[in-house]
Amino acid sequence: MWGGRFAEGPAAVMREINASIGFDKRLWRHDLAASRAHLAMLAAKRIVSAADAEIIGDGLDRIEQEFEAGGLTEDPALEDIHMHVEARLAELVGPVAGRLHTARSRNDQVATDFRLWVRDAIDAVEAGLADLQRALVTRAADHADTVMPGFTHLQVAQPVTLGHHLMAYHEMIARDRSRFADARARLNRCPLGAAALGGTSFPIDREWTAASLGFDGPTANSLDSVSDRDFALDYLMAATQCALHLSRLAEEIIIWASQPFCFVRLPDDFSTGSSIMPQKRNPDAAELVRGHAGRIAGCMTALVITMKGLPLAYSKDMQDDKPPVFEAHDLLALSVAAMTGMIDSLTFYPEHMRTAADSGFSTATDLADWLVREAGVPFREAHHITGAAVRRAEEMRVRLAELSLDELRGIDGRIGPGVYDVLTVEASVASRTSFGGTAPDQVRARIAEARAALGMER
Repeated sequence: MWGGRFAEGPAAVMREINASIGFDKRLWRHDLAASRAHLAMLAAKRIVSAADAEIIGDGLDRIEQEFEAGGLTEDPALEDIHMHVEARLAELVGPVAGRLHTARSRNDQVATDFRLWVRDAIDAVEAGLADLQRALVTRAADHADTVMPGFTHLQVAQPVTLGHHLMAYHEMIARDRSRFADARARLNRCPLGAAALGGTSFPIDREWTAASLGFDGPTANSLDSVSDRDFALDYLMAATQCALHLSRLAEEIIIWASQPFCFVRLPDDFSTGSSIMPQKRNPDAAELVRGHAGRIAGCMTALVITMKGLPLAYSKDMQDDKPPVFEAHDLLALSVAAMTGMIDSLTFYPEHMRTAADSGFSTATDLADWLVREAGVPFREAHHITGAAVRRAEEMRVRLAELSLDELRGIDGRIGPGVYDVLTVEASVASRTSFGGTAPDQVRARIAEARAALGMER
């Protein structure tokens, strides 16, 4: 490729550092798709003859068949997927292959191929996340009434329902899907035709090429077209936030599966044993999902640093844009699939959750709310009264609901017998009827909305 300019070939180490075929071979389908679109446009504009276009098109078809059948033979001297395709095309059809590169550069080629790949990656992860949402919604519907402790600071705070807890993750995943959708909408402009950086003097039709590849239109500035990797960063940032959500859910599963909690049991399919302790059931799948979040965040950071301070237009640093995106995508796809499988197959222990929900004076806020609502006590004063009641219950080593009415009236005379109607965990949960609250009717309403949005049968 460089014979006209350089008298000597590159050093061995230069060939090695310069080659990207080891990872960008993943773009071969997208490179062929973009080449076909470019070829059809060149023929339509009579920049390449119809006869030559037919020969080149047949060659591209043969390359696709070869790659499908046995992959490609990597040659570091050919550097990247673009030159591998071009070299094989020349072997198959002869010098006419060189006409395919008219009015384009590897700069706009890779920018186009990479956008096509990221677009497909977004579609794949979006489908996986929809499956995870369906799993969450299905299990939430089974447990809309199942009482469990709600935590702050990992301390028992107020009772909630398991259905409500699972639907919180449905909401997180919904935001993740919206971020991926936003990223897809922004990337859906086609760089092909920007050439090296300044466009081309050939009378090409970029609108036609963009439409044939499923883009909304061509990119508007040739310099930006070849130097932009915002779409890759958008993907990585959305992937990082999604991985953080998966990691939080994984951490809860790990805690819930531990013997002090015993809220859930992971099936054998998603557990491992110990080489020395035969009793162990280790939640390794959840732990690996948790660990993958760090690697995905690292991929995002790697590309951020790669792009920092690069002048326009293309620089070879940008060859390193693909490995972190490929790695993050593989890890995220695996994490989503593993989490979906775990949610589908978890065994929940409602009786253990109910017992835990009744600990830690989880209905204390309900006592304070009752004082405000029934006795007209200002909330800050009610908070103080309730704190005294909790202290008394601690001293007597009983639950709030087990304090006698005399004990409660000894703390504040405005407390009446009706207070016992709100001091059970079931009553507490049922009372949280504000929109988005944990009351079972509210949970079922949110589940119905989610089912409709996800196209699930009722």
